[in-house]
Amino acid sequence: MFTFILTLHIIVAIAMIGLILIQHGKGADAGASFGAGSSGTVFGAAGTANFLTRATAVLTAIFFITSMSLAVHARKQAEDQFRLDAPVSAPQTPRPLTQNPQ
Repeated sequence: MFTFILTLHIIVAIAMIGLILIQHGKGADAGASFGAGSSGTVFGAAGTANFLTRATAVLTAIFFITSMSLAVHARKQAEDQFRLDAPVSAPQTPRPLTQNPQ
């Protein structure tokens, strides 16, 4: 399970990086209103930004959930490492030394 969550976490992180780099800044939308090339895309001028924003939000939520899952798993693993399986008994009092009569 840990390996699956870690693999999903890495894939989502790489996808988030790609989506964030693809998105245009706020200033790029001003050029589309004057006939720039982005208005002729498949989604339209506003459709691409809306789709990429929602996809980034979904990936961010998945990234947050996997991060929390990995943190919980690491905490449990650390607790198990320092746990003593054998019950601890009370300290014993030393026995008095017996003397041999000679």
